[in-house]
Amino acid sequence: MKKRSFGRKILQGLYNYFVFFLTSAFLVSCTTMLFVNILANTLGIELTSDNIQTAAKLTFLNVILLSVLYTVIDTVRRKLTTEKVTKKISTAAQEIVKGDFDVRIPKISSFSADDNYNVIIDCFNTMAAELRGVETLRADFIANVSHEMKTPLSVIQNYGTLLQNPELPEEKRILYAKAITDASRRLADMMTNVLKLSRLENQQIYPNLTRFDLGEQLCESLLGYESIWERKQIEIETDIAEDVFIFADAELLLLVWNNLFSNAFKFTEDGGKVTVSLTADERYATVRITDTGCGMSAEVGAHIFEKFYQGDTSRATQGNGLGLALVKRVIDIMQGEIGVESAVGVGTAFTVRIGRAEHEPEENR
Repeated sequence: MKKRSFGRKILQGLYNYFVFFLTSAFLVSCTTMLFVNILANTLGIELTSDNIQTAAKLTFLNVILLSVLYTVIDTVRRKLTTEKVTKKISTAAQEIVKGDFDVRIPKISSFSADDNYNVIIDCFNTMAAELRGVETLRADFIANVSHEMKTPLSVIQNYGTLLQNPELPEEKRILYAKAITDASRRLADMMTNVLKLSRLENQQIYPNLTRFDLGEQLCESLLGYESIWERKQIEIETDIAEDVFIFADAELLLLVWNNLFSNAFKFTEDGGKVTVSLTADERYATVRITDTGCGMSAEVGAHIFEKFYQGDTSRATQGNGLGLALVKRVIDIMQGEIGVESAVGVGTAFTVRIGRAEHEPEENR
C-alpha cells in the first residue's frame, strides 16, 4: 500500500509538472513572439536564424525553470492547505467509523487555508456530536427495553411453570392464567409503544392534518374510560367549550388524550376526581386534565417525558415509561406545548396547548 501510494504521488507530481510546463510554454512562447515581432518592426531589426535559435534556447530554459518553480510552489501550497486539512478530516472520519464519536476537528486558520474548510469542519463536529447522542440514546434504549421485558417475561415463565402442576386448584389456575394474560398484554403494549415511538422519532409517521372539533374528540376519548371511572367511583368534572376546531392529525392527537386519561384514572384512588377542561382564544386551544391521584415530586416531574423513566415507583404501576414520551413527541410534531404541575399527595395536572384551525399554514389551506 505504501509503495502504491508513493507511486501515485510521483505520478501526481509529474502530472502537475507537465501541466505547468505546457501552460508556461504556451504563455511564454506567445508573449515572446509578440514582443520580438513588435521590437523588430519598431527598430527595423532583421531576425537571423542564429538570433532565433539563441532566443528559443533561452526561452525553453526559462519555461523549464518556471515550470519547476510553479510545481514546487503548488506542491507546498497543497501540503499546507488542502492535504493537511483533508488528512485531518479523513483521520477523524476513520475514528467515527471505528465507533469513536468523541472525536472533534479543531478549526484551522483562515490565513493558511480556505475558510470554507471551517464550514465543513463545523458540520463534521456537529455530525459527530449528534452521532454520540444517538449512540447514547440507542444504548440506553436497548438497556431499558431489555430491562422492561424481563418483568413480564418472568411472570409468564413463573406462572406457566405453576400451571403445569396437575393438582393445581381450578381457582388458582384461573388466577395464574389471568396473570399470564395481563403480563402478555403489558408486553404487547410496550412493543406497540416502542414501534410507535421509533416511527415518530425517525419521522416515518407524517401528520395527516385535518380540521376537526377538539371538544368532540376529547369527549369520545373520555367515554372510552367510562367502565374504569365507574368501577373506581371516580367523580368526573368537565368544562369543555363548544365549536373549538383545530388543524392537526386527529389520530396522533388521540394518542395524547388516551395516554393522559389512562394515567389520570390509573393513579387516582377510588372515590377520587378527574377534571377535564377545554378553553380557547383566537390563536390557541388549551386542554387541561387534572387528577387527585398520588402526585409526584418536582424532580420526577422534570423527567417524566423521558423514555422509560419511572422515578416514582408509585406512578410506575402497570406502566413502562413510554406513554408520556409518545405524548411529548406527538405534541412536538403538532408544534404545540405541554406542561405538568404536580404535588405529592395532591394530584397532577397536564396542560396541552395547540394552534387553532383558523391559523393553519397557508400551504395547507
